[in-house]
Amino acid sequence: MFERHQGGDRVVLASIDTGQPDYRESLEELHQLATSAGLTVAGVVEGRRARPDPTYFAGSGKVEEIGAAVHAHEADLVIFNHPLSPAQERNLERALECRVVDRTTLILDIFARRAKSAEGILQVELAQLAHLATRLVRGWSHLERQKGGIGLRGPGETQLETDRRLIGKRVKLLRDRLARVQRQHKVQRRARSRRQVMSVSLVGYTNAGKSTLFNRLTHANSYVANQLFATLDTTTRQLFLPETGEIVLSDTVGFITGLPHTLVESFHATLEETREADLLLHVVDSVSPMRDRHIAEVNHVLGEIGADAIPQILIYNKIDLGPGSPGIERDEYGRISAIRLSAQTGEGISLLRTALGEARQDFLRSGSTSENARTTNSEYHPELD
Repeated sequence: MFERHQGGDRVVLASIDTGQPDYRESLEELHQLATSAGLTVAGVVEGRRARPDPTYFAGSGKVEEIGAAVHAHEADLVIFNHPLSPAQERNLERALECRVVDRTTLILDIFARRAKSAEGILQVELAQLAHLATRLVRGWSHLERQKGGIGLRGPGETQLETDRRLIGKRVKLLRDRLARVQRQHKVQRRARSRRQVMSVSLVGYTNAGKSTLFNRLTHANSYVANQLFATLDTTTRQLFLPETGEIVLSDTVGFITGLPHTLVESFHATLEETREADLLLHVVDSVSPMRDRHIAEVNHVLGEIGADAIPQILIYNKIDLGPGSPGIERDEYGRISAIRLSAQTGEGISLLRTALGEARQDFLRSGSTSENARTTNSEYHPELD
């Protein structure tokens, strides 16, 4: 659905500091996102403004500087580290005479490249359509080729009206397919509930080490890479605990600051595993200087999807890269609240297994899945209609 970037395209990053506290980290993430998309960052242009310019987001002088960088580096693309309105994007392309995208579009493009399962591909396309529907000025007549095109255009319709109707039909088709997927997931969860199988989901900021930990625990071979959004499709495996029996462990997509709302909505079927879990293992990069901000951002997204009431254990990962040592922290009630470990080396993994065993015993004593979380979650109604 996207006009895809080609691997190795040379890009100029543009970032305007309007006083946001996480500005420097956000720019570093943009650089990582571009690299993760296979792009070559040829230059970075920064600026400061009290507020965005309504025409170009950046001021006209800064746009000239960006244009000079594009020319000097022979760049193919400019990526803004901010959401751009359709008008701003269009004005920038005219001024810079090259393709311009924003951070949201880049994240969607990475998701489109990485999604492998049929479900993931459907979810990404739905998110793309929701985002790109606001950019119909680009022209969407190529959508007609998806279903032939003959007879699709009504008499007297403008191209814009036709494009909107084509997008609407495609969105309805995708939502119908995803609804079927959700029904299948619900049947599977109901079967697990009848067998009193505890469900555990790994959550965390992107690149915190969730998939490495998942592989360490389950001996699976989920894709692992030192890049943002290496994992998109939820992977679920059974894990047997000698003392207490079987649990189901799920590896899920990572979160990031400014995760596009269209992705949160479209990935409802994937995030359902998180929303319906009995326990969350919140994996944290313990050596990141922004670790507390990352924890807060993940908790914010969990609140968005209705998963903020589910019991959570913080997993301080990557202790092999810092001065930390394996250990367990308990709250005032004696419950395990945090574990320090290294998924890469295996240090502290036995402590996590102990924690899972204790949680499984509590789960069995309760006689059912977490009713409090279920009650809270039932109030969440994604905009799927």
